[in-house]
Amino acid sequence: MKTLYWFTRDLRLHDNAALLAAARSDMLLCVYVVDPRWFANGPFQCRGMGEHRWRFLWQSLTDLERSLRNIGQRLHIAFGEPERKIPELVHQYGINRMIRSRLPGTIEAQQWRTVQQTLPDIVMQEFETLSLFTEGTLPMPLSDLPATFSQFRKQVEKLGERGPDMLRIRTLTALPPPPGFPEDNRGDCPPIPEPACAMSFQGGEEAGLQRVRAFSFGNHAIATYKETRNALDDWESSSKFSPWLANGSLSAREVAATIDDYEQKETKNESTYWLWFELLWREYFYWYAMKHAGRLFCRDGVQRKHRQVTFYGHRFKAWCEGNTHYPIVNAAMNQLRETGYISNRARQLVASCLVHELELDWRYGAAWFEQQLVDYDVASNYGNWQYLAGVGADPRGLRQFNLDKQAQQYDPEGHYIERWRGTSGQPVGLHTVDAADWPIL
Repeated sequence: MKTLYWFTRDLRLHDNAALLAAARSDMLLCVYVVDPRWFANGPFQCRGMGEHRWRFLWQSLTDLERSLRNIGQRLHIAFGEPERKIPELVHQYGINRMIRSRLPGTIEAQQWRTVQQTLPDIVMQEFETLSLFTEGTLPMPLSDLPATFSQFRKQVEKLGERGPDMLRIRTLTALPPPPGFPEDNRGDCPPIPEPACAMSFQGGEEAGLQRVRAFSFGNHAIATYKETRNALDDWESSSKFSPWLANGSLSAREVAATIDDYEQKETKNESTYWLWFELLWREYFYWYAMKHAGRLFCRDGVQRKHRQVTFYGHRFKAWCEGNTHYPIVNAAMNQLRETGYISNRARQLVASCLVHELELDWRYGAAWFEQQLVDYDVASNYGNWQYLAGVGADPRGLRQFNLDKQAQQYDPEGHYIERWRGTSGQPVGLHTVDAADWPIL
């Protein structure tokens, strides 16, 4: 049997059920498709992928290719629309089975359906590799996924503190040979930008695993995670696992197993639990996206709550460029543009500003995050934006932060605002009206 393995958000050899299934073949073609549509402007004035995530992704692909070569395989990197590139490769190499990981997101689901329709005679299989659980081991049918995270967490924890599905799959050390070594067109991909800031993540499976080891058994920062996680600008204050989890260079089950291992060998406290708690949030939004599909991207959210907003182009531009009237927001937005990363606390503050102070459609903020964040994850990003905008999984409705109070609490000395130039811009007036303003009903 000749199998094509379509790498997507599973760029690793450890704990990869989909790749393990693909390994049961006579020949195996490993493929990653870079879609040119990622780099084009979308409906909310943003690109699907900005320079920070693109650089991190390319580093991850380079690392994956090196790992595959070490076990006699290759990575075919194709630049083009996957609905066309995948069938071309199937026909070229006489493929009779195709495998990939199951992905949240309506575009990803439509691409899979399109390929299925184009290749009706090919066996096509999807495996769940992004999550802690499989759909079959969730404590409820997907159709009954609770409307709030708290209800989900309680049901999960009734199964046992880490649930039944934490057994990791071994790291693959051998794969079938490829059906030849095809030349690809990776040279047509956009250039890889150099990082403009020293604070940058290094992509790849090895870097992700090293970060897990460093945060846990290296510096034991995991043992104080709950106390430090809200810091605005300190590398060791939070795990920083999210970029590697987002593109699948790191397995969520690997992280869960490391937490267990640390608790057994070192200490078990509120901080180690809280890291598991955050991992469960990620899990909840994964299944939330699977259940709600297209509602994840609708202005009125999964709750179908109508909230009239207006698009003010100058306000959105000021928010993106860090030129609002709120220094803490400006600092965070400057950091985001320059590094591709801001803390969880900073994300909540800038999102609250966009929704409440600037009165903009939350989807513009979500699209900007999609472009800028090195750890962009479709389910977590859009799920969290819906949550804060009061149209998603939050039973309390709209969440608004007092930005001055938050600055006093989390940046009392003003070091963060100073470092990221939160007061250096020229704030744009909120009430300017021009011909580009129109109501969004």
